[in-house]
Amino acid sequence: MNKYIFAILFSVLSVAAMAQIPGQQRQPSLARSVSADSLSYLNPKEYIIGGVSVAGTKYLDKDILLQISKLNKGDRVTLPGDASAKVIKDLWEQGLFDDVKLNITKINLDTVYLEIAIQERPRLSRLHLTGIRKGEIEDVQKKLNDKTGKIVNENLLNTTNAIIKKHFAEKGFLNTTVTIKQRVDPGDANSVILDVAVDKKQKVKIAHVYFEGNKAFSASKLKGYMKDTREKKFYHIFGSKKFKQDKYDEDKQTLVEKMQGAGYRDAEVISDSVWKNDEKTVNVKLKVYEGPKYYFGNVKWSGNARYPADFLQKVLRIKKGDVFSEEELNKRLSGPTQNSDDLSSLYLNDGYLTYQADPVQTRIYNDTIDLDIRIYEGPQYTINRIILKGNDVTNDKVVLRELTTKPGQKFSKEAIVRSTREISQLGNFDETKIDPKPTNIQQADGTVDIVYNVVEKPSDQVELSGGFGGGQLVGTLGLTFNNFSLRNIFNLKAYKPLPKGDGQKLSLRGQANGKNYQNYSFTFSEPWLGGKKPIYFALSAYTQLSSTGQYYPKSDPNYNFLRINGIGVTLGKRLRFPDNYFQLNYSLNFDHYKLDNFTGYLFSNGTSFNIKLTQELSRNSLDAPIFPTQGSNIKFTVQVTPPYSLFNHTNYAIATPEQRYHFVEYHKWKFDAQWFQRVAGKLVLMTQTRFGFLGQYSSAVGQSPFERFKVGGDGMQSYQFLQGSEIIGLRGYQNFSIVPYGSNYNENNNPGSPIYNKYTLELRHPITASQSATIFLLAFAEGGNVWNNFNDFNPFQVRRSVGVGARIFLPIFGLLGLDYGYGFDKIPGIPGANKGQFHFSIAQSLTGGFN
Repeated sequence: MNKYIFAILFSVLSVAAMAQIPGQQRQPSLARSVSADSLSYLNPKEYIIGGVSVAGTKYLDKDILLQISKLNKGDRVTLPGDASAKVIKDLWEQGLFDDVKLNITKINLDTVYLEIAIQERPRLSRLHLTGIRKGEIEDVQKKLNDKTGKIVNENLLNTTNAIIKKHFAEKGFLNTTVTIKQRVDPGDANSVILDVAVDKKQKVKIAHVYFEGNKAFSASKLKGYMKDTREKKFYHIFGSKKFKQDKYDEDKQTLVEKMQGAGYRDAEVISDSVWKNDEKTVNVKLKVYEGPKYYFGNVKWSGNARYPADFLQKVLRIKKGDVFSEEELNKRLSGPTQNSDDLSSLYLNDGYLTYQADPVQTRIYNDTIDLDIRIYEGPQYTINRIILKGNDVTNDKVVLRELTTKPGQKFSKEAIVRSTREISQLGNFDETKIDPKPTNIQQADGTVDIVYNVVEKPSDQVELSGGFGGGQLVGTLGLTFNNFSLRNIFNLKAYKPLPKGDGQKLSLRGQANGKNYQNYSFTFSEPWLGGKKPIYFALSAYTQLSSTGQYYPKSDPNYNFLRINGIGVTLGKRLRFPDNYFQLNYSLNFDHYKLDNFTGYLFSNGTSFNIKLTQELSRNSLDAPIFPTQGSNIKFTVQVTPPYSLFNHTNYAIATPEQRYHFVEYHKWKFDAQWFQRVAGKLVLMTQTRFGFLGQYSSAVGQSPFERFKVGGDGMQSYQFLQGSEIIGLRGYQNFSIVPYGSNYNENNNPGSPIYNKYTLELRHPITASQSATIFLLAFAEGGNVWNNFNDFNPFQVRRSVGVGARIFLPIFGLLGLDYGYGFDKIPGIPGANKGQFHFSIAQSLTGGFN
């Protein structure tokens, strides 16, 4: 209290002293005024407050300060006294000031005029972070943006320190130090800049994880439950070995859930501790309580009217004596299960949108728990409206025609899941952000609206590359517009840069190194021809030229020339049988070949025509186009030409190669199948098998020189690729290097083989999945081979390889890939073809990766 009395006395004396300074003009006092220096603690007097002013404010509101002081005009105050000292104390406790004074500006008889003089504490103008990367600075600044403009006091400094340390602790930097220094802002004397030096130190990893109190569960079993709290061991390939508090907290919860899921209903973590092992590692110890193991007893059903109890019991698949698990019980009641065979799917697929199941534990005796599962079915709902939101580019009809949920149909969870898949298969939307929601649920009339929220993503792709092929630089430019609109081709306002929104696809591609090699192609496809039914239509055309030497063969013996022109049309239809994942396509293609002294086929001079009809039956049930986690993609293809040898009356025994292959004849069979299965967490296994066979109608004609299979390498359609050969990738080997056993590789004359087989096992793990990019790592093992006839065919006699790789999907470029593969089997005639190969790919198949 004494310091406040001293402040009042000092203020009063200051006012009195000011009256004696020469040059100071004072207002004349009234005849009956009382001098300020007459104030004395020995003789306090009561005054009426004539007015209160506030001096020194810059940011603070004067009215608020007056309210805090509780000094009001007309109030009575004793000076000197406790009331005046309390004013300073109340203001000082706000923590907003560096100095607070209460001055008397004038005394007139029994009226006193007061002034609250303050000096505000400086405010934070900005933070200057050092010691961390630019991206980290931006992340930290986002968490500290609300500190700017606040008063710099001990609380702000401590809070800033804590936020920064917590931010880096969550990323595994537990030993982070923060040093904060203040300096005056040159632009504002009442503001300061905080220089914050951050030293993250090294990330802290986990040395050991200990358990106490576990009897039924081994320590290794419990460690396995904690996926993100892993010890620093060489065999821990997946899962973080760094200590992160948030992941550790999640793992503790998972640990309890897993123990309870194994029947130990009362399991819990009693206590846990984390302590420093050394500068780089920490130790973790958890004390657990297991409790007894429980089992399911009698299960009773109530409230069910749609399905009888016996049927529900079969769907539940839980019988008396099974190990008790609340997690498994809730999963089978409310889903989701892997095969959608839970009770919620049963009801929701039958229109019961408001279905609920409440399992009540009615009796616990010894180690047994009886249940009463109380069902609330509610009414069956019908879809009233379908609402689409977020499709800023794609027209409504393109999305709505793909949906299996239609107005007037009974509500079905399965139909919504399938509709979500079909939207993602369009490729125009971010599949991670497709969000269907039932809304406007009307219980009175049993109707519901469904809103599909989507987010557009860039779907057009650009291929711009340069590389060496045949000893020359080859440039490639490819443009693919995946959401093209042909009907707006003459609408100039629709060009952005081309008309979009109708779900059609237009692809243009050119590849050349000058006059010696040129390849141009065009493709247009419409998935809903006519707009009424899912009739697929595609039109394609291409032309290719390859030559060496001069254009006059008589003057240049090294001259060779190949020209290929082709055109094709495809019609397809979605099938409803055996199920609605099937598609049947028919294609008619015409290819024209002109060869002049060109090697690599079974003949080198002449003109050849390849007229082929292709039927493709496919079934695609993959859950996502870019990174599938379940489902399959199966294709069976038959390609035939007319059997010219049966009716053209040509004597093939004496026919020249030009006559033999003038009209190419063959039948070609292919089978491709992929299966995707989630193994654990985000780890996905892809298995693939491929087979191809090129047959002949007549042994006199022999095998076709075109449509053969070349195996090996990255599978890219590069400069060496010529239309007429099908390229099959086999990582770990050089491009096109796989030849039948007993044959030697011939780089200058490799027409390909009529039979091939290939198997692939691939483990995939995603790194990131977003609208801007999808990245995943992979490890593979594959084998493949080619044969010249069925007598030599052996599906188990393959060239083998293993390796690792990465994929990144960028909407504008498509799928980019880099792999390293090592082949185990030597290739005759080409030493080193299997001794480790890097493979780069661009715009390859999204599902299979390599062709």
